[in-house]
Amino acid sequence: MTARLANLATPLAALALACACALAHAQMALPPHAPGEAPVVAEGVPEEVQGVDIAEQLGTTVPLDAKFRDDSGKEVSLRDVMRSDRPTMLHLGYFRCPMLCTLVLNEAFRSLRNVDWTPGEDFQLVSISVNAAETPELAKAKKIGYLAEYDRTGVESGVRFLTGPQESINAICEATGFRYRKQPDGEYAHPATLIMIAPDGRIVRYLYGVKFEPATVRMALLEASEGTIGTPLDRFILWCHQFDPTSKGYVLFAFRLVQIAGLCTIVLLATGILWLLRRESRMKAAARPTTHS
Repeated sequence: MTARLANLATPLAALALACACALAHAQMALPPHAPGEAPVVAEGVPEEVQGVDIAEQLGTTVPLDAKFRDDSGKEVSLRDVMRSDRPTMLHLGYFRCPMLCTLVLNEAFRSLRNVDWTPGEDFQLVSISVNAAETPELAKAKKIGYLAEYDRTGVESGVRFLTGPQESINAICEATGFRYRKQPDGEYAHPATLIMIAPDGRIVRYLYGVKFEPATVRMALLEASEGTIGTPLDRFILWCHQFDPTSKGYVLFAFRLVQIAGLCTIVLLATGILWLLRRESRMKAAARPTTHS
């Protein structure tokens, strides 16, 4: 829990945080299952959040031709809003969400303020509502609010808030393994996640929770970019790391360190052998008698 959340004093904020924590706990309690299988009913989990989880679909391509509406009301496909030469950060939720979606998006934008890459230039940020009743007008209001908070110029084309028909919502949720549940009061219980997508539409990484370290977000975007953003040094650093689901971040990959150490050893040995051969050659040349005419 961040200090900012801990200092929220209003009853509404306290209720939102309590509900988010309860949902996160329920999500962790549900074992994963393959696509198409019925969700496992977990003992001790409230009925309202049964089946709410993520069945990871790493490597699956999202439905690029699925139709939605952007904040202007224009019909667009995912292909239209996900650039073919840049990665995409995808958020699924709904725009009237009183708790979890707000926490996830707040933290995502807070983290992105500390990342030196910019939406529209280096990556796309796409938020899709799973509530088919929500409108482009609501999406526009949500986008304006977050862009004002993000306070970085020239990012409008890289931040997209979409609404759409149930058919398209079902398609993106099935492809990503995002499983949510509508509640009797009309609200939705859903997982807290950001999904990183490669330029060709393949799912590369899931980041979970309501807190995202800037370094983790940066590494996840770099991983999803598949070399289209970042410097050679960035890609070398990523090569030395792997994603650890336990710590929800990237950690040094021990095997990579062994590979680097082995390569360094080979280079040092080769350099040493070459130096010895040259030294021996010079010594032989010095010992060879000089012929005078």
